[in-house]
Amino acid sequence: MDVNSSHGFPFAIVGFDLDGTLLDTSGDLAAAVNHALGSIGRAPLSVEAVKPMIGGGARAMLKHGLEATGGYDDAMLDTLHRQLLDYYEAHLAVHTAPFPGALAALDELAALGVRLGIMTNKLERFARAILDALGLTERFDAIIGGDTLGIAKPSPRPIQALVEQCGGGSAAFVGDSIFDVQAARAAGLPVVACSFGFLSQPVEALGADAIIDGYGELIPTLERLAPSAT
Repeated sequence: MDVNSSHGFPFAIVGFDLDGTLLDTSGDLAAAVNHALGSIGRAPLSVEAVKPMIGGGARAMLKHGLEATGGYDDAMLDTLHRQLLDYYEAHLAVHTAPFPGALAALDELAALGVRLGIMTNKLERFARAILDALGLTERFDAIIGGDTLGIAKPSPRPIQALVEQCGGGSAAFVGDSIFDVQAARAAGLPVVACSFGFLSQPVEALGADAIIDGYGELIPTLERLAPSAT
């Protein structure tokens, strides 16, 4: 078994998705979607309605929002996508905050000598700006966005790059979407799904190796997912 030799923890690296996994970004993302919708006279969507649209990147989220409010054409999508990104960049950490217990879990993993990384389908500059605003950037050895490599989840390449940037070794991934599970599976990593995330389907249907209902469960769950058992 490839364990963290200092503490006997089974993983040297733990990677995290951002939206719906480490951070509740739903309020700011919903505001950005509604800004774009409002510019063409569409009614706003609730935060709860937007949550299942999150995970595939801003363009996919906007596409779902337009489909839910009357449809779109490609020219409209292109124009509103730019508007959404401009608005979001100026308002990306108004309501956003870590999920309860997330920071304590990061602290505990760091104390175990685990290297931490982020792999999100969000643009890298947005991910870094949010982490900077929340004072979290220095916790991570790798921060990879959906545009960093020119390919996003569900491709395994960004997660493989995360592992490489963290120095290599046994790794696990934590996420909340089918994109997270598919990417981690393709990269050969065990994956933990968060039931409190921005789910577009029942969490049990994602096919993750384990499910957590809160961050207090993360460390013992990862201990049960030792690489020799996967």
